[in-house]
Amino acid sequence: MDPRPVLIVTGLVQEARIAAGPGMIVICSSSDPQQLRALLATLDPTTFRGVISFGVAGGLDPSLKSGDVVVATEVMSGDTRFLAASALNEEMIASAALRRRRIVRGGLAGVEEVIAAKACKAALRSITGAAAVDMESHIAAAYAAKAGIPFAALRVISDPAHRALPELAKSAVKPNGDIDLRKVLRGIARNPRTLRALVSTGIDFNRALRSLRSCRGFLLGNDVLMPVEDALITATAA
Repeated sequence: MDPRPVLIVTGLVQEARIAAGPGMIVICSSSDPQQLRALLATLDPTTFRGVISFGVAGGLDPSLKSGDVVVATEVMSGDTRFLAASALNEEMIASAALRRRRIVRGGLAGVEEVIAAKACKAALRSITGAAAVDMESHIAAAYAAKAGIPFAALRVISDPAHRALPELAKSAVKPNGDIDLRKVLRGIARNPRTLRALVSTGIDFNRALRSLRSCRGFLLGNDVLMPVEDALITATAA
C-alpha cells in the first residue's frame, strides 16, 4: 500500500472540512482558479499518490437534482480533455442508491468563472455534453496529468440546471473559502426581492453538503481513486 497521502482539492471551506482526515491533504481554492494554481505550485506532486477533486458543482444535465452525485469519467476545459480514474464499482453505486442517493458517471466541464444563468448552463451542456460544471476539477486534473499521478473527481449537484444562481451568491465567498453571511444579509437588505432565490439556493446547497458528507466514506476506503498502475491520467486535444 502506497503510504503517501491523497491530495483533495476543494473550492469552499465547507467542502474542505468534510474531506479532512487521516491520509488526506486538503486544499481550498476559495472558488478562485488563480489562487488554486498558486497553491498547487507550492506543492511537490511526488509526495501524493493521487489527486481527487471533491465538492459541489453546478448542474448541466437537466435530469440531475440537488444532492445527486457525479463521479467524473472525464474533465473538459476548452480543447483539453482529461480522463479520470474509473471510480466507484457497481456494488457501491447500488448501495448508495439504497440510501436514496443517486450516483451517476459523467463528464465535468471546468471553467474559470461561475456559470450562473440557466441559458449559459444550457449552452455549456450543448457544447460539452458534461453533466456538471465546477471551477477546480480541470485545474486539479491538469496538475495530476503533469505529474503522472491518478486523478478522480466526485462532485455533488448544488444548483441544478433549471435554477439560476443569484448574483449575490456568486460574490459571497470570502478569501478563506467561507460564505460571507454579512455580505449576503446586506445584499438582501438592499434588494429584498433576492430573498426567495437565495433561500432556494441555500436549501439546494445544504442538501448538496449533506450528500457530500455521506460520500466521505468513499475517500476513506480509497474507492474513488484507483491504484496508480490502473489509472494513469491522459490529456488529449478534443
